Amino acid sequence: MTVRFPVTAISSILHRITGVVLFIAIPILLWALQQSFNPAGYAEIQDSLNNNFLCQFVFWAILTSLAFHVIAGVRHLFMDAGIGESLEGGKRGAWIVLILSAIVAIALGVWVW
Repeated sequence: MTVRFPVTAISSILHRITGVVLFIAIPILLWALQQSFNPAGYAEIQDSLNNNFLCQFVFWAILTSLAFHVIAGVRHLFMDAGIGESLEGGKRGAWIVLILSAIVAIALGVWVW
């Protein structure tokens, strides 16, 4: 007996998870913004993002979460406009969100590293 979520449920759950990740990332991003106003702080952040794998990974995770959340949000806007409201349209839209997000995540990984 296994439970298998449909692709629409996976997309929805990931949309919620990325929203939580973005909420948790707000203090990190605000701190980085504050540090960037000072030339020494900016250099410190730049050095961390260039040489520290953990900082690079956190930055990539935040950017990937933002990308997924935006792509899934645009899907919801299309659904609010009446596009993709059927069961088949919902499945197709969820697959498009997952595929586009995977492509963007890989591109962001190449950019960060």
